[in-house]
Amino acid sequence: MNIQALLNDKVAAAMRIAGAPEGSPAAVRQSAKPLFGDYQANGIMAVAKKQGCNPRDFAQKVLDVLDLEGMASKTEIAGPGFINIFLDETWLETQAEKALKDPRLGVNLAEKQTIVVDYSGPNVAKEMHVGHLRSTVIGDAVVRTLAFLGHHVIRANHLGDWGTQFGMLIANLEEHETKGTDISMDLRDIEGFYRESKKRYDDDETFAKKAREYVVRLQGGSPYCKEKWHTLVQITLEQTQRNYDRLNVSLTDKDVMGESMYNPMLSEIVTDLKNKGIAVESEGALVVFLDEFKNKDGDPMGVIVQKRDGGFLYTTTDIACAKYRYETLHADRILYFIDSRQHQHLLQAWSIVRKAGYVPDTVSLEHHAFGMMLGKDGRPFKTRTGGTVRLVDLLDEAQIRAKKLIETKNPALCEDEKNNIAETVAMGAVKYADLSKHRTTDYIFDWDNMLAFEGNTAPYMQYAYTRITSIFNKAHLDKNTLDGKIKISHEKEKALICKLLQFEEAILGVSREGQPHILCSYLFELAGEFSSFYEKCPVLNAENEIKQSRLKLAALTANTIQQGLDLLGIKTLERM
Repeated sequence: MNIQALLNDKVAAAMRIAGAPEGSPAAVRQSAKPLFGDYQANGIMAVAKKQGCNPRDFAQKVLDVLDLEGMASKTEIAGPGFINIFLDETWLETQAEKALKDPRLGVNLAEKQTIVVDYSGPNVAKEMHVGHLRSTVIGDAVVRTLAFLGHHVIRANHLGDWGTQFGMLIANLEEHETKGTDISMDLRDIEGFYRESKKRYDDDETFAKKAREYVVRLQGGSPYCKEKWHTLVQITLEQTQRNYDRLNVSLTDKDVMGESMYNPMLSEIVTDLKNKGIAVESEGALVVFLDEFKNKDGDPMGVIVQKRDGGFLYTTTDIACAKYRYETLHADRILYFIDSRQHQHLLQAWSIVRKAGYVPDTVSLEHHAFGMMLGKDGRPFKTRTGGTVRLVDLLDEAQIRAKKLIETKNPALCEDEKNNIAETVAMGAVKYADLSKHRTTDYIFDWDNMLAFEGNTAPYMQYAYTRITSIFNKAHLDKNTLDGKIKISHEKEKALICKLLQFEEAILGVSREGQPHILCSYLFELAGEFSSFYEKCPVLNAENEIKQSRLKLAALTANTIQQGLDLLGIKTLERM
């Protein structure tokens, strides 16, 4: 149930009948002053002013034809031309009953689309670090939400598994093998080996020439080079998957779509761009000049799609990537959760894609950029020595801190339960600290805040769920087999139901804008509404009919929090 969307449609229809131009938007919002109406239509004044009529007179015309039978108990004109809408309690009770009985909690399935979501994107031969966290957890929350709405979602983990770095890695591996020097296949050691290879590449021209030759051999399909390349990829994927599993991220090996898979397409694409006159030769390279992007002199910016030596660039790969996702995966919508610093690069690639006709305008190409994770000093989050923070170290630290917290709060728990709770709270805290922030802004990473049991945090939300389930445990009741009907007997019950029925609205916001913080804010507000309800409305001590009604509201709240956290990829606990 999406009350706001339903009211928007009904008010918009009434506005058209009252004489508003086609397409005039209704602006219905939940009232900031519930005593003056549950919702308020305030888009009427803007239309009235455009038409040169008195807003209150136009509001009356709208009110005369507004069909809210059964949904509203009263409507009234307020102020200069608002319409206050008081929702009918019987209607609210019915909608809450339907949501409780529905496994989807009243959330409708969307019109199905095929949506490709590009997120995470670690690099081969390198461990995941904190810089990968935002793309991974934000992308996964959006993926889960889109899938819940019924879309065909294709997860695309754009693995950095191709390029000149593999030439230097393979060349160095071969020399170590020739000398009989063993190389550890642990990813941490492989990363050190990567740094060694890079230094040799930069300092030793003979080695660099050999490395470039190995790149050509790899691209040409050399069995030896492909075997070494495959080994490096597999080592990376195994370590990466451990991080995904630990974080409860839904990516698997089946979702990997590395840069290498587009390599066979690149030559053909460059030839096609040249034949269409989109790419032209410039100083030995093939370049696309884009009028939409100007250099500092005001001239069209040139984007290289093939270097003088015949090599391809990331832009070429991203052109192939978009083409493949439309032509092969049949995407209706393509979302990229990539660092904001890549915005111009993506726009340039997509501009070329559109010019070449590889992806039609009907298919949405969306860059859902995100800000950086910062330390308390306001600078990019680093180790104390200034190095990059490995993701596994961050997760280990979170779990250690969470366990200390759990031991303080509930020392009587057995060791296994302490460890399980600590892991669930820690992983949830790390993810929620990120997801609850507006995606495009930088945010301060703060251990104390993210593990707090107060405020908009994962521990608070997990505890809110546990607290509700404890009501049923105390009464030895199953929240899935309750009798009686939901009946509003207190204003706090009505406020809670109104908030519960906004679940779909929050989910649609995440799917539309790629902003999981919308769902986090909703869940936090819902938990607050439940606390107010629980404080004013006794549950287990109420008379039987009221008790059953309030138990049902508690059950619907618990189910909504659990489902909402699950869409964020965060687990709940029956006790903490």
